[in-house]
Amino acid sequence: MLIETQDTRVLFFQDELKDEITPEYFDGAYWQRNNAIIGSAFGRGITWFFKINHDEFVLRHYHRGGLIGKLIKDAYFYTGLESTRAYQEFVVTQKLIDKGLPAPKPIAGQVIKKGLFYQADLITQKIEGANDLVAVLKDRALANDDYKQIGAMIRRFHDVELWHADLNTHNIILDGDGKWWLIDFDRCKFKSAADSWKKANLARLQRSFVKEKNKDSAFKWQSSDWDLLLAGYDN
Repeated sequence: MLIETQDTRVLFFQDELKDEITPEYFDGAYWQRNNAIIGSAFGRGITWFFKINHDEFVLRHYHRGGLIGKLIKDAYFYTGLESTRAYQEFVVTQKLIDKGLPAPKPIAGQVIKKGLFYQADLITQKIEGANDLVAVLKDRALANDDYKQIGAMIRRFHDVELWHADLNTHNIILDGDGKWWLIDFDRCKFKSAADSWKKANLARLQRSFVKEKNKDSAFKWQSSDWDLLLAGYDN
């Protein structure tokens, strides 16, 4: 990773992008002006999907959640670059990739310091043909083997002691080739090899399945499918 400081702005990016990354890369309007936007998603803020030549990317701005997010939308207390959420997510995700895990490659990030606070953005590689698990299950039921593959995929992350801060059905992705991925490593960290947090992590995912089923009857999931996922996890 290379780090470049420009007054109150800090950019960090993959080494091979030394002569390419500029502050404009973190501005959705810049990609709109260049007719590079291929889609967007709305959550706490706008996530932009853009394309350069044949490569597709995701641009995400960090927003706070909960009650504090209504008061302080996207500002975080600055205690150094290494403690910022964008930098930490970049580092954690790259370590996962280095271990051969199915996570989207981090491309570049920026932190803008404003007094005692900072704002941040992150660009990652877009997974080709990506659909999250919620969208898939609203379209069709999964085969038994799919649930086992999802469970086995999560086990791989747990085996390297990765605690996912927001393990839910929206962060499990199916690509165009039928491969399952895990995304969104904001606030994730490597923990000690204790089973208790792993069980809690799985319980969080199970609650996400139940929540989506209660929200939409078109969500093609049933409680017995959870047993299939656990079978894949335990094998």
